[in-house]
Amino acid sequence: GLERQEWKLGGLCHYAWLIFKIIIFSLSVPNVAMARGPKKHLKQVAAPKHWMLDKLTGVFAPRPSTSPCKLRECLPLIIFLRNRLKYALTGDKWFIKIDGKVRTDITYPAGFMDVISIDKMGENFCLICDTKGCFAVHQKIFVGTKGIPYLVTHDARTICYPDPLIKVNDTIQIDLETVTGGANLGRIGVITNRERHPGSFDVVHMKDANGNSFGNIPWISLPRGKGICLTIAEERDKRFATNQSSG
Repeated sequence: GLERQEWKLGGLCHYAWLIFKIIIFSLSVPNVAMARGPKKHLKQVAAPKHWMLDKLTGVFAPRPSTSPCKLRECLPLIIFLRNRLKYALTGDKWFIKIDGKVRTDITYPAGFMDVISIDKMGENFCLICDTKGCFAVHQKIFVGTKGIPYLVTHDARTICYPDPLIKVNDTIQIDLETVTGGANLGRIGVITNRERHPGSFDVVHMKDANGNSFGNIPWISLPRGKGICLTIAEERDKRFATNQSSG
């Protein structure tokens, strides 16, 4: 009996000594935040403004899945279908292709110049930025009346009278540029000259449709506004003229 009691006391002392060492070690090590994994929630207040979400209709917004696109530079698929096109009232309905590949993730992020296809309805949309920095829903339309030859690129550009040597899956270069970031996001025009600054960023000067006439039919189909950034006064005059003509 005495040996068993001594063995129990020895075991208790050993465990007490281990607990004491763990407490001392935890006090000596600084408080380091441990990894909690990727974030899975996003509030509407913190969502990018170009998603154009109503801040009073809910608390949370769909957080984009992991992809090469940045969170501030993409649009989740559910927002495109539910909020922009009004095709799906919930997140349970989808039959969508992005750049020709079926995507079943409702929070899959679609980026700039991605083509969203709905085969059941025969519709194709291209994500293009307008001059306000928001994604514009630009429908990809195939045109070609009166026997005019044309071709359509992967990013919803329709080019009339192409070179007869151009074939399917060929790569073509167009001298029409779109600004994809900064204060002039969404503006479209032709590059006039380029200033080179060694050791710093180059400055590219462009001219839009207001300063240059293309002469004949446009080479590509553009969203509303044609990529021209208007001042506040010009937008006001345009609204007044529209209201007067409609009234």
